[in-house]
Amino acid sequence: MSSLATKTHPLLNNLPPFLTWRALGFRTICSGRLGFAPCEPAPPTPAPSVAGTKVLETFKEEFEIGSRLITLETGKIARFANGAVVLGMDETKVLSTVTSSKGDSVRDFLPLTVDYQEKQFAQGVIPNTYMRREGAPKERELLVGRIIDRPIRPLFPAGFYHEVQVMASVLSSDGKQDPDVMAANATSAALMLSDIPWGGPIGMIRIGRICGQFIVNPTMDELSLSDVNLVYACTREKTLMIDVQAREISEKDLEAGLRLAHPEAVKYLEPQIRLAEKAGKQKKEYKLSMISEQTLEKVSNLAEARIEAVFTDPSYGKFQRGEALDKIGQDVKKALEEECDEESLQVLPKAVDTVRKRVIRKRIIAEGVRVDGRQLDEVRPIYCESGNLPILHGSSLFSRGDTQVLCTVTLGAPAEAQRLESLVGPPTKRFMLHYSFPPFCINEVGKRVGLNRREVGHGTLAEKALLAVLPPENDFPYTVRVNSEVMASDGSTSMATVCGGSMALMDAGIPLQEHVAGVSVGLVSEVDPSTGEIKDYRILTDILGLEDHLGDMDFKIAGTRIGVTAIQLDIKPAGIPLDIICECLEHAHKGRLQILDHMEREISDPRTQDDRNSPRLATLKYDNDTLRRLIGPLGALKRKIEEETGGRISVSDGTLTVVAKNQSVMEKVLEKVDFVIGREIEVGGIYKGVVTSVKEYGAFVEFNGGQQGLLHVSELSHEPVSRVSDVVSVGQQLSLRCIGQDVRGNIKLSLRAVSPRPEADVKGVVEGSVPVNKQATDIWASVGDVSNGQNPELPMRKNETPGVNSSTSSTPAVLIRSAAECDEEEKASGFSRSSKSTLKSTLASKSNSKLKNLTSQSDFFSSTNIQKSTSFSQREREKLAECLFGTEDGNKGTRAEAIVSAKNLKLGTKVAAKVYQVRARGLVLDLGGGIRGMYRFENNEKKDFVVGDELLVKCSSFTGKGIPVVSLVDS
Repeated sequence: MSSLATKTHPLLNNLPPFLTWRALGFRTICSGRLGFAPCEPAPPTPAPSVAGTKVLETFKEEFEIGSRLITLETGKIARFANGAVVLGMDETKVLSTVTSSKGDSVRDFLPLTVDYQEKQFAQGVIPNTYMRREGAPKERELLVGRIIDRPIRPLFPAGFYHEVQVMASVLSSDGKQDPDVMAANATSAALMLSDIPWGGPIGMIRIGRICGQFIVNPTMDELSLSDVNLVYACTREKTLMIDVQAREISEKDLEAGLRLAHPEAVKYLEPQIRLAEKAGKQKKEYKLSMISEQTLEKVSNLAEARIEAVFTDPSYGKFQRGEALDKIGQDVKKALEEECDEESLQVLPKAVDTVRKRVIRKRIIAEGVRVDGRQLDEVRPIYCESGNLPILHGSSLFSRGDTQVLCTVTLGAPAEAQRLESLVGPPTKRFMLHYSFPPFCINEVGKRVGLNRREVGHGTLAEKALLAVLPPENDFPYTVRVNSEVMASDGSTSMATVCGGSMALMDAGIPLQEHVAGVSVGLVSEVDPSTGEIKDYRILTDILGLEDHLGDMDFKIAGTRIGVTAIQLDIKPAGIPLDIICECLEHAHKGRLQILDHMEREISDPRTQDDRNSPRLATLKYDNDTLRRLIGPLGALKRKIEEETGGRISVSDGTLTVVAKNQSVMEKVLEKVDFVIGREIEVGGIYKGVVTSVKEYGAFVEFNGGQQGLLHVSELSHEPVSRVSDVVSVGQQLSLRCIGQDVRGNIKLSLRAVSPRPEADVKGVVEGSVPVNKQATDIWASVGDVSNGQNPELPMRKNETPGVNSSTSSTPAVLIRSAAECDEEEKASGFSRSSKSTLKSTLASKSNSKLKNLTSQSDFFSSTNIQKSTSFSQREREKLAECLFGTEDGNKGTRAEAIVSAKNLKLGTKVAAKVYQVRARGLVLDLGGGIRGMYRFENNEKKDFVVGDELLVKCSSFTGKGIPVVSLVDS
């Protein structure tokens, strides 16, 4: 009240509050006046107004197709659109609206835009995105938009270049019916109701086949069992669009399906016509951009002869032909500018294109000769190459004419399958084909943006074609991605993608059932202007880009030798008779067989991958608690393993799947997984672990995801170990073998069981002497066989020849025990240091001698001065034998050389030895009787020994394993 007083009179700013009390009888302030309210009774309060009820006039049509009740309804929603229709089937409802621009923009094409959208509210779900709302159009939405666009575009009148927008959205979905066909029929009905000129209606139907029986309007469950998914659109008499995905259906069966689909699709026409009669708008008069006969005749006189000369010269390539045609257009433009013919200049590009189209079509129909000189059914020259990028899982290069496509294959884990968020269909997709059409492939400059409708459509067509020959998921669980990069384009790059993709899949080792090839078939027809009927036509196999542009049809057909796997039909006129479509199937089959011959000559069977490049997949079973331990908090441990190894890990209910690009990566991943969660422990299994503590009696090792095992001192090495810490240390990683459990259930591990054994370790002493073997086994192990690393082996020279393996020697080698054992045997046999008894030569070998590997001792004892001895003569060797051992029965010279054995070799024994091997730090000597001794070089000693030199040596000591250590004896 005070605010009102302030605005009306400034003197009433300080009005006392009690003056505004209505209870005291003061009336309200009005126009700055103040007074008492009259005492008359207040007038009666008028009754509140109530909003009236709006009546929406709705129109509805119901009909039945394929045992499904279908409804068309208009007038209730989207009333401001030029046309709006809701089509319902069961509980699935789709709204389609059509609008057109009001302006008369100058353009030479029809700017038709079709947007299809599936929002998650249609199935009662909130989007699982960060913003909780739908984002950019998904692939499926783009594909359905193309299915709606392709049949309605040819029916707009010629010269109608006003902008038209179709928006279709799913209002509700029960998941039983695919809304794509419903959206196309709803769009046709909306165009019929609108004031936009259009030559419809159209009908679209889906046909499936289960067990050889065709099904009209199949549900999603029925479609999953069907071997054909055929979408067919038509007018009352002519075909407009075909889209097929099949599992090698024959051309004959496909034709039967098409002829069944046509009458079923026609059933959609009458309800649309009836609805348009009840609720349709009168068609508006739109300005059409037509070329006058006078302009067309003038351009034809200036350019037709020159254009015909270009098209009759088959030597022109794609760009040379284009440059020649552009020059003709420039010359025509100059001539029209000189005549100041503005009307003709405005439509000059369209007029020149019309003349070009007329010249080509006339020549093809009259002469049967194409632009590049080929016959009508001739396929362009083909070049195939597989495995051109060997580091990849699979690759191929396919060229047909000037069209060239590079395809690659990448294999991944099952968890890497694409996730689909559509209202119907499977939630994931394990086979993906991504088609890319860069600007350089047509010699243009362009910008790469997001998803392109054309690229998505071509890629999906090739994906459908190849999906039919992939092995079942149970047999081949990989996720497969094929990339198709168009290198050059001159027509039918999508069919080249099918051919290149098939070869790349086989190059990746994927067991395809058959090769798949594709070819594009075109049509050139002559139409009667009065009736619109086709008088004559020619079918073209493997069309060029120019023939696609100037022809009537682009009929892409892909398949194997057995049958068709995918089809996509796009046409330019307002329909083509179904008989001509069916005739094209046979032409495509012949061309497809020619292409398959070239592909099979390049690669006919899945390639066997080498270990370096071929991917690996492993599936392991664990309980869910164990898998949670592997994943870690928020998946941190799983991501760490993937980052460190380069492999991919996916986890499902009780299943762990590992995918690696090669075997080495797979081993790294499995090693990490085993270390974290372990696997079932088996006796004899080899496990990797870490030493946690070292005791006097052994070491404790943690392995297999936290299991503890004992590595006893006796299992550390093949040699006796005095201290455990000399062999292992805390934190050291070891590969160990499980050898069992003790009485308390503790796990027993062995390092010795996985360590390489020496080459000639003998379990027992061989009694008697053994004759010299020309291939006697070397009892020294190689450098890599030294287990503890404390006594490194003498390095071998490049020209050394290692001894023969004991397992291949016919006569077992003799192992000399320790010096104490030798003394005991000497006393038992009656030998003494001063005895000069002769050595009885026994040539019998013990066939039952058991051998075992022996880790060689490389630490030689110090020896006396070494002098190289010249080769002994036969007489000197006999004297040496007599001096050392005497002769048998007192006769001198009965032995040519001294032979030692395990019984007579002891400390101080002198032996005539031969150099068996020359190593960097010493010699391996053949002492005779299959016995080897070793001698170590001293500092600054000459090392010019050669194999075969004979030396006089003396046994100075024995190693811990009984190997004789000798020193040289002065001559």
